[in-house]
Amino acid sequence: MALSPRLEFRQSQSLTLTPQLMQSIRLLQLSHLELNTFVDDELLRNPLLEREEGGADDSASEEPQHVPMEMSAYEDTVTSGERTKDAAEIAEGYDTAVENVFPDAGPAEQSAGSGPDRNGSFDGGEAPDLDQYVASRPRLSDHLEAQAQMLLRTPADRLIAQHLIDGLNEAGYLVVEPEAIAELLGAELEDVDAVLEVMQGCDPTGIFARNVAECLALQLRERDRLDPIMQKLIENLHLIADHNMPALLRAVGCDREDLGEMLAELRLLDPRPGLAFDSTAVEAVVPDVFVRQGPDGGWQIELNSDVLPKVLVNRVYYASVTKKTRDTAEKTFLSDCLNTANWLTKSLDQRAQTITKVAAEIVRQQDGFLTHGVAHLRPMTLKTVAEAIDMHESTVSRVTSNKYMATPRGLYEMKYFFTTAIASADGGGDHSAEAVRHRIKQLIDTEPGNAILSDDTIADMLRKEQGIDVARRTVAKYREGMNIPSSVIRRRQKKDMSPIA
Repeated sequence: MALSPRLEFRQSQSLTLTPQLMQSIRLLQLSHLELNTFVDDELLRNPLLEREEGGADDSASEEPQHVPMEMSAYEDTVTSGERTKDAAEIAEGYDTAVENVFPDAGPAEQSAGSGPDRNGSFDGGEAPDLDQYVASRPRLSDHLEAQAQMLLRTPADRLIAQHLIDGLNEAGYLVVEPEAIAELLGAELEDVDAVLEVMQGCDPTGIFARNVAECLALQLRERDRLDPIMQKLIENLHLIADHNMPALLRAVGCDREDLGEMLAELRLLDPRPGLAFDSTAVEAVVPDVFVRQGPDGGWQIELNSDVLPKVLVNRVYYASVTKKTRDTAEKTFLSDCLNTANWLTKSLDQRAQTITKVAAEIVRQQDGFLTHGVAHLRPMTLKTVAEAIDMHESTVSRVTSNKYMATPRGLYEMKYFFTTAIASADGGGDHSAEAVRHRIKQLIDTEPGNAILSDDTIADMLRKEQGIDVARRTVAKYREGMNIPSSVIRRRQKKDMSPIA
């Protein structure tokens, strides 16, 4: 059969992800903070978009009108003017310069009136933002660099100190070897060690340590408490972590009373001194969905409207501008803006409906958890929810990412309700892995001091009491995941002779 080129027509169907469809999918997995940032950027780019104020005009019209205070013409023109002073007059009253009273104000602001008027408003119409007057927390690097400038004299030593500061982690430990710094700078190792010894005397005490033992030793030396017995105690920190008190007594060579006092002194030290300069802002978790008990005994699901951005398409402005423009490029730009605005409003509405739909199915399947607690948490996967609401698993995964649900049991991430299933020993329904973890913690918390439960014993109790078919290795994995020590360490902890709890 001879090969020859030819033309053929074929008809087929395929799904093509347009840029707008890909953007809609991406909106599903954004948190409310990221979504508001995205919407703010779109408001700046698109002149046809505007943020809905949420009935601010209605609320303003219902507020009682402010009745101005009556005053005479003389008081209005003279007395009020005397009360409102500019920056120069206020500084003159304190017998100092203007920049000492208002250090952050510019020349124009220093000459203009800086106080509130008789109605309580400021010159700019708004009260100053108090956040700009709050002193910022110094960074650890800046704090150490300032001390290095005072402690070290030569530029070479200051350069070594700068590389040592750059080698600190967030806890204040030196993670770069002095040999590497000496090789990088072409300096002698003795010089690097000498600078390191000086920098270890900086504030906070314990900084530039290579390990926990050295960090604690630096703090004890500062307190003049690093005697030979305390040095031995620090060298055996692993025995303290294992709660092996008999071995610790033999290694240190002291009695139980002295050991208890030294351990109490160790608790007063800070093993992570660098964290005192951690300036990371703590963000409060805001729920995306509220779940409340309904009057009929069911559950009511409500989206948190306070965190949802509300945008409108200004079609009046589009119509008026389109009539006046004659340029093809401008008409194309306005048409694209209109399509983008319509897509954004539709995508935000679709996102809200999808979140509500997924949250309602989670609440329906986890009714036992909402009513009775963690012990009744059912095993649930993305596939079971996706099949119930006729969606794809990837869509459910995106919807539940970075979303939180406020329930009568507390605030939970929506991913929390998706747990693996553990088979039942008696052939009944499967058990949730989170419920099994909760039960293991309950058994360990209630174990008597003279009968510590091993992992094998816990596995047998779960199998006999609740029909949970779980292996010893699984119990150990769940226990370690909850930071619960082994039965050997727990037995040492609960002995009466142990100086620590």
